[in-house]
Amino acid sequence: MLLGLILTVFSVVSPVRGETVRIKDITQVEGVRSNQLVGYGLVVGLSGSGDSRNSLFTNQALANMLEKMGISVDSQAVRSRNVASVIITAELPPFVQEGEEIDVTVSSLGDAKTLQGGVLLLTPLKAVDGKVYAVAQGPLSIGGFNVGGGGNVVQQNHPTVGMIPGGGIVERTVETNFIDEIRGVFTLLLREPDFVTASRIAQAINEELGGGKAQALDANRVEVTIPEHYQNQVSRLIALVGEIPVEPDVPARVVINERTGTVVIGGNVRILPVALSHGNLTVTITTEYQVSQPPPLSSGETVVVPQQEVKVEEEPARLFKVESGNTIDDLVRALNALGVTPRDLVAILQAIKKAGALQGELIIE
Repeated sequence: MLLGLILTVFSVVSPVRGETVRIKDITQVEGVRSNQLVGYGLVVGLSGSGDSRNSLFTNQALANMLEKMGISVDSQAVRSRNVASVIITAELPPFVQEGEEIDVTVSSLGDAKTLQGGVLLLTPLKAVDGKVYAVAQGPLSIGGFNVGGGGNVVQQNHPTVGMIPGGGIVERTVETNFIDEIRGVFTLLLREPDFVTASRIAQAINEELGGGKAQALDANRVEVTIPEHYQNQVSRLIALVGEIPVEPDVPARVVINERTGTVVIGGNVRILPVALSHGNLTVTITTEYQVSQPPPLSSGETVVVPQQEVKVEEEPARLFKVESGNTIDDLVRALNALGVTPRDLVAILQAIKKAGALQGELIIE
């Protein structure tokens, strides 16, 4: 939409008060983490949609598997299109015990067309230390399909990636240490490091537990000393701390995605007094072709003559005044009321930042 405007924004009137959240929603306990697992396996039972003979590793893996079962076969002679090589990935959650089931993701490694209807053979899943922590096996659920041929193919989702819910069985556990036994403390890690938020978390915990049990070590860590009456109930203490409400400090930040025209603005972003004028000029050039016909019995020729017309349009400037606030939210609300397009809004915010009037971080993706 074409628009010209002059906008005046006034100074700060009152601070914006944030919302409270639970400590557990913005932190995690140090030492409580998951571990990634990976493995190589074979999916069988495919209806001619498996790897072709060009996938040499599939032929070799199939020959090795058959040899372990007492069947000797030359890998170069294997011609099965019902088998596909896959990579299996899974996440080993904290506190998981032997015999528990975990979900696994199966992804095609070769040139298989689809894994639909396939069954994963028993596959060991290893961690970065090379030890086996789980085994996976079972029928795949791909949530899609790939049918057709000869150039006429209908595909939904990704048929070469599937899931096996509960398809992995934990064979080895990972010890989770989240308490410093010597000092009798545990540490909370902020998901969004911030000195103000860390200090508020420590203050809220001290108000709940009493004394100086919590202290902010830096912008990312809050250390909590375990009271004597919670020495044997640390899990209960962590649950109690996690439910304590706290008001996190939100950074003043504006995020712009120029590709999609998306603008996300934090509520704490401020703008200083500024006058803004933004206008658009439209130049339209049209060409019409007319036929020039010579008089009868003349030696002239019929020709096509182009007729060009140039039209210039510029909408008159509009005056809009914001008196109720001083945040960037007020500015955007005013611009939206005037019908500013997302692309124009991006240009306006960039210009305000360069002028030094936007008090916050401007991130362009």
